[in-house]
Order: sequence, then C-alpha cells, then structure tokens
Amino acid sequence: MSSQFQIDQIADRVERLLYRYAELQQRHAELARELQQAREQRDALSQRLQTATVRLDALLEQLPLPVGDAQ
Repeated sequence: MSSQFQIDQIADRVERLLYRYAELQQRHAELARELQQAREQRDALSQRLQTATVRLDALLEQLPLPVGDAQ
C-alpha cells in the first residue's frame, strides 16, 4: 500500500468525520430549540394550571357548606 493511498484514505475519513460533525452540530441546535419550546410550553401550561387552581379554590369558597357540616 503506497503512502499516497494511505494519505488519501485518511483524508477521506477526516472529510467524512467533519461532515458528520457538522450534521451533529446542526441536530444539536435543532434539539436545543425544541427543548426551549417545550420548556416554554411547560411554563405556560403550569401558569394556566396555577390560575385555574386559584379560580377553582375561589369558587369552592363561595359554595355554601352542607347543612350537616355547619358549625
């Protein structure tokens, strides 16, 4: 096997590795964006749940107590 052939093989492998690295960087960026969107959605849903809980608690406070439970 000639030295030039080995160098060409190494160069080819390096190019493929660099290409794969770039692909992985792009995928990582996409996943980071998706994660951020999921976090924002989670936070919004959490806020809606908290608001609904407060409203429900307020409505429950307005309900009259059953006759047997009144003190």
